[in-house]
Amino acid sequence: MESFHDEDFSSSVAWETGAPTPHDPPPSSNPPSSSAQPQAYSAYPHDASPGPGGPDLGRAGFGGAGADADAGTGAASAGPGGAAQGAGQAVHDVQVRDGKVELEGTSDTFVSYLVCAKTQLPSFSSKTPSARRRYHDFVFLRDALVKDFPACVVPPLPEKHRMEYVIGDRFSPEFIERRRVDLERFLQRIGRHPKLSRTSIYQAFLESSEWNVYKHKHHARATSTDESSSGVLDSLSDTLLNAFAKLKKPDERFVVIRQHLDSFEEGLTSLERLAGRSRTRMSDLSGDYEDLAVSVQGLGYLESGITEPLMRFERALVDFGAGVKDHSASASEGFLEHVHSLLAYSHAFKGVLKLRDQKQLDFEELSAYLSNVATERDRLAGGYGYGMGLSSYFKEKVESLRGGETDMSRAARLHRLDTKIKELQEAVLHAQETSSAFNDEVMAEHATFRATKRHEMKLLLGAFADGQIRMHKQSITAWDRTIPPLQRIYVEQ
Repeated sequence: MESFHDEDFSSSVAWETGAPTPHDPPPSSNPPSSSAQPQAYSAYPHDASPGPGGPDLGRAGFGGAGADADAGTGAASAGPGGAAQGAGQAVHDVQVRDGKVELEGTSDTFVSYLVCAKTQLPSFSSKTPSARRRYHDFVFLRDALVKDFPACVVPPLPEKHRMEYVIGDRFSPEFIERRRVDLERFLQRIGRHPKLSRTSIYQAFLESSEWNVYKHKHHARATSTDESSSGVLDSLSDTLLNAFAKLKKPDERFVVIRQHLDSFEEGLTSLERLAGRSRTRMSDLSGDYEDLAVSVQGLGYLESGITEPLMRFERALVDFGAGVKDHSASASEGFLEHVHSLLAYSHAFKGVLKLRDQKQLDFEELSAYLSNVATERDRLAGGYGYGMGLSSYFKEKVESLRGGETDMSRAARLHRLDTKIKELQEAVLHAQETSSAFNDEVMAEHATFRATKRHEMKLLLGAFADGQIRMHKQSITAWDRTIPPLQRIYVEQ
């Protein structure tokens, strides 16, 4: 049976094996419920991928405080072949360049970057938008996207203070360059996202000359929406919210996706460990070549007849050792940074999966609570008192000793229970819609994540291979210049 990974770039990678085949039945879009078990699901279907827009997220409760109303309009479907198909990538050729230290010598010193991109979207004022932004602006963009689109996997940002970048001044050229690369990768991931790339906040980030004004308006709108949002879940939080609660009926689709993410992270961790070990060994090899060069130099001083060829050989050894060391250091740093970024990207996807589980848990807990309240109401209407259980028995006996329960108090309790049942029914319906919409959105995110992962793994491993080829070509050139003089050495028989 042909594996569904045959079309995936990462088909030969160990952490992508052992998954379901494309012949599995297609998943159901209905949310998990107490009446039906989730169907088996193949995480990587060949035939079609969920669209990026998903259901009406505003109705389902996904739109955040400053969510863009036009997000996802005209968005292309994210399929296995790329992050966006049909209409093409919304924003492409995103670059972050020209890191510049601003207000140098003051306490308000910061670094700004020139952000450039290309787009064909008519909503942009230019096909080549550009603007200068600082790191705090990138943080605001990501925080706003995470809040406004909780069902989307928003790419991570490089940490503000990472000692892995560089030891010393965070305004040094080395630190600025490494951060520039990570910020560029962050924006490129958003540009390949079929929904986030079409949001108004991303557009404003790329081209607005009044970005600070936009930030204040967005923050004010988010604050006012947060203050006005409330629902039955808020009033029942003490009853329902349980950090240790588990899903009664886990959806097999997302169980498979989580397993694939675990395997992917395990493979990246192994790759990171092997790359670090290779860097250490290459550094040791460079030292061995330098030691050999010293020995050859000493031999050249002793053998006066072949001093010049041996000195050339010694110089080739030194150049080869230095080239190996420099290439290993420069290549491994970028390689490890990209691997670390992919790990953080996978962690962000797991965060969305955790939030999806919470939506399903809200639906399950609300449904169970509604069932208990309905049972209590039926027992009370049937004249059975307060319900089942030892506490209910003692409570009923106490009421009987006090003179019994009046018809008026029973009617009042029935009215309160009817009101609560009505509220809970509306809350259960809303929770079911939210869970279903979240499921659809996460499935679309999985297709986008998979396409991005494949694209970046191809770039990552391709760049590593190209670097190895360049290093060995340089080595061949160095040795080619050295071999002819060595061949002219005459050795008496």
